[in-house]
Amino acid sequence: MSDKVCVGAITGSFGVRGEARVKSFCAEPAALGNYGPLSDETGERSFTLTIIRPVKGGFAVRLSGVKTKETADALKGTRLYAARDALPALPDDEFYQADLIGLAVVDTGGADRGQVHAVLNHGATDLLEVRRKGESGTTLVPFTNEIVPTVDLTGGRIVVDPPEGLFEDEG
Repeated sequence: MSDKVCVGAITGSFGVRGEARVKSFCAEPAALGNYGPLSDETGERSFTLTIIRPVKGGFAVRLSGVKTKETADALKGTRLYAARDALPALPDDEFYQADLIGLAVVDTGGADRGQVHAVLNHGATDLLEVRRKGESGTTLVPFTNEIVPTVDLTGGRIVVDPPEGLFEDEG
């Protein structure tokens, strides 16, 4: 497990004084400002984030060291990471998305189905994008208790009980 977790992303500038627009990936979106300094993926840049107000698609924020609209625009697409130990502990049936990516996926019969490539959410429920073993394609697996009965972070695997046809085009 990584020692940092992605909690948001800079989506552009907001206004003319260097404020940025940030999309929160937190379960409680406004908690984005509670996790201390945030860093970029490499850890080379660190930002203290102050939420100014909610805006469509996220929050208008001030980022330390960002004084101009051009600087904020240049940061567009930067993902923001918090130190794992700054985040709250989760109940047993909840997981940080970062912990799921890379886990092996096996079905209830033990057959290797691939590896979690991404966690997506388009509104209804989270979907695990599983890169299938030995193939270039992916399968989207609904991340529900019925279809994903076991998440074993220690063992590095997820057990799926896929409905018939979910992995149908596998050979």
